Formats: sequence, C-alpha cells, structure tokens
Amino acid sequence: MTLLPINMGDHPDDATLRAAMADLPARAPVVIMLHGFRFSPDCPDTSPHRHILSLEPRRDCWKAVSWPRHLGLRGDAGLAVAFGWPARGHIWDALSHAELAAADLAQLVMAFRRLDPGRRVHLIGHSLGARVAMLSLRHLAAGNVSRLILISAALFRRETRTLLAQPAGAQAEVINITGRENLLFDTLLRLAAPLGGPTVAGGLDAENWLDVRLDRAAALDTLARLGHRIAPPKAPVCHWSGYLRPGVFRFYQALLLHPHRTPLPLLRAQLAPKTRRSVMIEPRLKSPS
Repeated sequence: MTLLPINMGDHPDDATLRAAMADLPARAPVVIMLHGFRFSPDCPDTSPHRHILSLEPRRDCWKAVSWPRHLGLRGDAGLAVAFGWPARGHIWDALSHAELAAADLAQLVMAFRRLDPGRRVHLIGHSLGARVAMLSLRHLAAGNVSRLILISAALFRRETRTLLAQPAGAQAEVINITGRENLLFDTLLRLAAPLGGPTVAGGLDAENWLDVRLDRAAALDTLARLGHRIAPPKAPVCHWSGYLRPGVFRFYQALLLHPHRTPLPLLRAQLAPKTRRSVMIEPRLKSPS
C-alpha cells in the first residue's frame, strides 16, 4: 500500500508525485483524505498522520481508525494521500485555516492532474475536512475532481450552492453523509457562524449531489439491497459515526474505487426519489440583532 502524507504548505515536486503514481493502473484513482477539527500535523499528539490518516494509528484512542486501510487503498487499487492541515485552536481559527488549506489542496489536485490528466482524483473529508474539500472547488477547473465524500460536513447550504455552481463543482459528484447523531455539532457550527444559515445536514437538491442519511432505517435498508450493509447508529450523539459505523467504509470504498458500480443516478433514484424526499429538521437560530 502506498500512502503519501502531505501537509498544508508542502509542495512536493513532480518526481515525488510521479513516483507515488508509478505503479498505478489507469483505472486506479488518487484519493485525498482530509481530517477535521482538533487535528494538526504540527502537534505530535494530535497529528492525523498518527491517527485516522495513518496505516498504523495510535491505539490509545477509540476514534483511531485507519482510513487508508479501510478504504481498501492497498496494492494497485489507488493512491492514498493523507492531507494534514492546522485545525486546532478556536473554531474561528480552524474556519480561517480551512480557507488556506483549500487553496493549498487545489494546488495539489492540479499537480496530479497536470502530471496525469486522465487520472481520477477523489476527495473524502470529515467535518471541517469536508469543508476544505468543497472550498477547494473554487480554485479548480471542471473535471479536476471526480467525486467528493463529505462526512458530517461543516458546510452551509448557501455557500455550497455557490460552490456547486463553480466549473469544478458542476462537474464533480458529491455524496453528503449525514445523520441526526451529528445534530449537536451542526448546531454548534451555526452558533459559531450564525450568518451562515442552515447547514447541508438538512440536505440539498442538485443533480450532482446525493444526501445519504445514515440515521434512517429506510436508507440503510436501501443500501443493504444494493449490497452495502451498514450498521444502525448506536448512540444518539456521535460526531464520528460517519466513519466509525461498521460497514460504512465498504460503501465509501465502492464509491471511490468502483464508481461504475455505484453510478450517482442509480443511487439518487433509490435513496432520494423526488416524490418522497424530506429534509431533516434543524433547530432555528435567531440572527444577531
């Protein structure tokens, strides 16, 4: 398994990126993984490269699940890229750093695409990492990113619609993983940025966007019929349920490594029929006077 750790501010040369892709068949994607709040590669105790983005994560934390291993990025299946950025401190600091990280991430995506224009590049991020992934679309051209998986995304609907209208956003396929277990954290995000409006936790209607609500039995039953068995939620509140839930990584693996088996129109037709679509109820927050 090839794992390439890269941090915000790093600018790997062409030789490094070519070497990382050297043994990949044409069908194998580059998968860039993005952590969320409280991680920073600058701090050994909270480095994502010792935690979820590592092949051998630390054993003293129950949330330490190896993303690259569980995504099946072994052998020549795909290149795993662990993107680290400073997401510690106050939430406002992390939100600010997310903007900078997104621009840096876009440069990395463009470097891969320049060296191998036919190579698919996917992004998967949790919480603020999902925000970084989506914000990077501002800086990219159409087709630069194939698929994005957003897990408990720290994103607002209004800004997300704007990002989907960008050339890169209009061409990418976006799978939004959400559920009521994250409702508390969505509420905290809206308290931190009250002018942002509703978050994407309540869903969003766009042709290249799919909401997957893992708290709903009907959605889990539909996914099971499609061959993706995911365990029901165990706790009413869990910000990390979107990647700790048994079976969920097999679904993400199918989305990233086998897109021909998981076409978005099919998933939308099964999971989000227009006649039955509903929106998660979100708490209403008063705007500051």
